Amino acid sequence: MTLISPQPLSADAFAPFGDVLDCSGEPDKMINQGMCGRYHDRAGLDVADGQAGISLFNAQPCSFPYKLDMMERHPLGTQAFIPMTQHPFLVIVAKDLDGAPDQPEAFLTTAGQGVNYHRNVWHGVLTPLHAPGLFAVVDRIGAGDNLQEYWFDDPYIVAP
Repeated sequence: MTLISPQPLSADAFAPFGDVLDCSGEPDKMINQGMCGRYHDRAGLDVADGQAGISLFNAQPCSFPYKLDMMERHPLGTQAFIPMTQHPFLVIVAKDLDGAPDQPEAFLTTAGQGVNYHRNVWHGVLTPLHAPGLFAVVDRIGAGDNLQEYWFDDPYIVAP
């Protein structure tokens, strides 16, 4: 098994795979009588033959060391994971190598960060590290096969 050490999630490091959703920097504008900062258009939604929908996921927490034996991707739309708690979660992604995931990379979010995976980006399953693992998920809703899975012959181990 190959060991992967997660790095802190940053917009620059994650850019090849998607968007980091957070309230970093100054708000784009103040709204609601100056009581709310709007961080506008933080991620693009890209869906084919369908519509964007919002779902809620409640995942069981995982722990380190974490065994990565499968990755998935969605060819017909982006997929955003927005935590509904202040707990960090594990994000695992990989570039494509001839229709399969290349060497996986792991990131640890901080409180208040979410991610939006670009179309066709290989990623691990939702991996909260604390209960409850409650997330709002924005992704493509529609007909067609929008899920591809890849199972590794030799799993990876993710550990700090």
